[in-house]
Amino acid sequence: MTKPEPTDGALTVVIVDDHSIFRSGLRADLAGNISVLGEAATVDEAVDLVIGAQPQVVLLDVHLPGGAGGGGAEVIRRAAPHAPSTRFLALSVSDAADDVVTVIRAGARGYITKSSSGSDVSDAARRVRDGDAVFSPRLAGFVLDAFGAVTGETAEASDELDRLSAREQEVMRLIARGYAYKEVAASLFISIKTVETHVSSVLRKLQLSSRHELTAWALARKLL
Repeated sequence: MTKPEPTDGALTVVIVDDHSIFRSGLRADLAGNISVLGEAATVDEAVDLVIGAQPQVVLLDVHLPGGAGGGGAEVIRRAAPHAPSTRFLALSVSDAADDVVTVIRAGARGYITKSSSGSDVSDAARRVRDGDAVFSPRLAGFVLDAFGAVTGETAEASDELDRLSAREQEVMRLIARGYAYKEVAASLFISIKTVETHVSSVLRKLQLSSRHELTAWALARKLL
């Protein structure tokens, strides 16, 4: 089947879920300039679709049939090396800590529940495309607790914050909450370039490598 061509400037996504009614409903509810390149219902179908379509974002169910039984996490592990520009946003009815942590460790950039509205999913997909880490509020703690345990960091939050200037702390908190650069710039009345400079400085001073790690760092220390 020939995949649809995205309209100019559209966010391109694929929808991966084993329930056709949910896929159809989500497709209909997505808001704004979003082009759906295809749908898949199993792990193997999803891997083939992601590699073939190269979407900007995959809207990915956590529990899927097929493959080796790894569900959404398996899709990420198998497809991501062949779709380096694609980001994955997990969608699930489950809010179990194990499900959340497993798919995030596999490489998902966010995790939201299926109770989210179409506009919320659309907004989360755009944030993930732009590099944000996006979680439903009650799920964020699972992720940050898990990453805190993995990293084994023991330094006090106050000592670590002392490395940052007051402005860097403001930027850090907004970025960790999932705000896009342009939103941080508007909130603090500074340029997007200045936001980028502050983020680079924050990551360097805290010895972190990504905005995802920054979100985990901040949440684990209850700074949000």
